[in-house]
Amino acid sequence: MLPTFATASGSNSNRGELSEDEIYEVLSNRRRRFVIHALKRTEEPIEIFELSQYITAWETGVELEEVSSKHRRNVYSTLQRTHLPKLEKKNVVTVDKERNYVQATPKLKNLEIYVEVLGSKEIPWSLYYVGLAGVAVSLLIAVMIDTPVFGAFDPFDVGVLTITAFGLSSIVHHIIGKRTRLGNAEKPPELRKYK
Repeated sequence: MLPTFATASGSNSNRGELSEDEIYEVLSNRRRRFVIHALKRTEEPIEIFELSQYITAWETGVELEEVSSKHRRNVYSTLQRTHLPKLEKKNVVTVDKERNYVQATPKLKNLEIYVEVLGSKEIPWSLYYVGLAGVAVSLLIAVMIDTPVFGAFDPFDVGVLTITAFGLSSIVHHIIGKRTRLGNAEKPPELRKYK
């Protein structure tokens, strides 16, 4: 699977927001994406122990109750040593070391992150829209030069068909996009199966 990322936030470092490079750096690691997903799902600070249990369950594909202490300790350790300090340095989370809690900052809460997970035979939405536009232009040309079968159609019919195809595609894209937003469902988008 190949994840691609898109953000709905207009990032500008001058306004205290993450730059595009910083967003990609933060999202470049699966474990950090899981941290962000878990934090965007709650308004309250979350104990790092509990966070490590969620991430371990997602990484190993088991239920929360079945998480082994060995795997959870490994995740807990890398969160403490690597991932949480990196996220804190980017001002995406705050870590209360005394109470061992972590919480999303307003910077993270205001950032909308979508993850498009593609299988080996799937195409990204951007390529789909390019293909759809190519089909629409080809159909219009076929109608305009009066090609057999297509010559019976009017350019207006092609316009209506094109608008309908793009409109329906946009609706489907919007629905799928809502499901692929980090923090929008129980499991991170890259672990969910879409039909």
